[in-house]
Amino acid sequence: MRSDFMLAINQLCAERKLAPEVVLEAVEASLISAYRRNFGAVTNVEVRIEPDTGDVRVYAAKEVVENVTDNKAEMSLPEARQLKPDAVLGDVLMVESTPRDFGRIAAQTAKQVILQRIREAERDAIYSSFADSAGEIANGTIQSHDLHSGDVVVNLEGAEAVLPAREQVPNEKYRRGQRLRAYVVEVRKGTRGPQITLSRRSPALLRRLLELEVPEIFSGAVEIKAIAREAGSRSKVAVHATQEGVDPVGSCVGVRGGRIQNVVNELGGEKIDVVQWSQDMASFIANSLSPAKVMNVLLNDVLDGGKTATVIVPDRQLSLAIGKEGQNARLAAKLTNWRIDIKSATEAAEKTLGSLDQIRVPPDEMDLLSLAEALLTRRDGMEGFSTEQRQLIQEAVREDLEDWPQEEPTLEEAAVEPEAAVEEAKVVAQAPSSEVQVAPERLARPEDGEEGEEEPETYGSRRPAWLQDIEQPAPFIEDEVVEGGSLGWVPTEPALTEYPSWADEEPVDMADLAWVGDEEVEDEEEDEDARRERKKKGKKRRRREFDPEEIVPEFRPAPRRGGGGGTGGSRGGRAR
Repeated sequence: MRSDFMLAINQLCAERKLAPEVVLEAVEASLISAYRRNFGAVTNVEVRIEPDTGDVRVYAAKEVVENVTDNKAEMSLPEARQLKPDAVLGDVLMVESTPRDFGRIAAQTAKQVILQRIREAERDAIYSSFADSAGEIANGTIQSHDLHSGDVVVNLEGAEAVLPAREQVPNEKYRRGQRLRAYVVEVRKGTRGPQITLSRRSPALLRRLLELEVPEIFSGAVEIKAIAREAGSRSKVAVHATQEGVDPVGSCVGVRGGRIQNVVNELGGEKIDVVQWSQDMASFIANSLSPAKVMNVLLNDVLDGGKTATVIVPDRQLSLAIGKEGQNARLAAKLTNWRIDIKSATEAAEKTLGSLDQIRVPPDEMDLLSLAEALLTRRDGMEGFSTEQRQLIQEAVREDLEDWPQEEPTLEEAAVEPEAAVEEAKVVAQAPSSEVQVAPERLARPEDGEEGEEEPETYGSRRPAWLQDIEQPAPFIEDEVVEGGSLGWVPTEPALTEYPSWADEEPVDMADLAWVGDEEVEDEEEDEDARRERKKKGKKRRRREFDPEEIVPEFRPAPRRGGGGGTGGSRGGRAR
């Protein structure tokens, strides 16, 4: 009898992918339920199935008593000693009580129970197989898409998983039958089977995909330190090499970007920036703003205010560092867990100069100690800036220092009337070229406070030193003459250049002049005609003039077939 029963059990186990022991336990439980339903409620009933023969036997527990009141639950002492010679009152014996037609009744009654237990066993098996898959990547096929809730049902080779709308990538399209790779968020045991939740926007999905594509990450030679992701748009990954001689960024990117391109294709074209992780937070923050170039990073780690970093970038790199709608700066802040304030070099220089102006001290009021203190303060204020920034700041400070007055003007000098200034300008203008006299300045004497005039200072010639010893010639031609016994200088008049008059020239024939004039007029008319012709050709450039004779061939009469060369004949000689 093993034949049919055990073959059916084995076939059922193969179809449902279940263990035979689980199916046999389900069958035994269903037979006990069927026995109690058809033959009365018995407290202790056991059903035993022989694996070899397939026989089904029912054993009921009966108590040994003197007076039997219930034959299904009690038995007398003589009946008990037939089964067990040393039985006494109060013993409980397992007595076979298989009904005569129990096989037919059991088959009809236990059918639903067997199916139910098999389904429960299937759910437990599926849950056991997926219980350890949380945190891994699962491959499946899209089974359905609920347009109302937006959830997607994915078939994972025998199990159904759900991709909720909150875990989907924006603007990503899903169609039935499409292959999908997703991250398993959690696996829970439910009444209708395991509840598997998937995700396509989790940063852990990017981590697992990089582990699959990059062998160095899978082996541990390269470690992923942090991930910041905006699903469907852009992501940043910070990597660090745990072994010397390994380039973490190059390992993730691959030859010609082959490795990272596979991950980008899997995520639907999402841009991925792989940056170098560093223990130095300034370097790490500068790397996190890639692809923008960073000039300097100033860290401000305050317990109450939080971690704030001021990043200075070139003016042309400001928009690139911030990114579209601030995306690059936002991802860098998530990656580093610092608040990042990005400023251009010009803005940072202006702010620094403003702070330096507040501590500026005029030079005439500085002693040695205050000057040293101001210089130290300026040096501290310029710490943290790059060489280019320091040059910009120093040039701006130098321009400000040039505008400072070396000595403050006195009240008397400031109150000079405009007429006095004009007279001084005239005195300076009338001075000879060899010597320059400076007009007397009005200065206040410290001892009596009265106004006085200083002696005018005389400066040497403004010519270079190597020209002062050379005698310069006079600016005009002169001859030495003696007039009345005295020596003087009389300028001589320059000789006039004589030009030939019209009378000395040869006479010109007026006819020749007229002919020359007519020829020039004709040339001008020809030039005017040529210009007009060129203008017409320019307007009619696309129109081509042609001769009809070039297209239509010349008509020639056909020769006569008959004899004779005369013009007579019925058909000859005339063109029609």
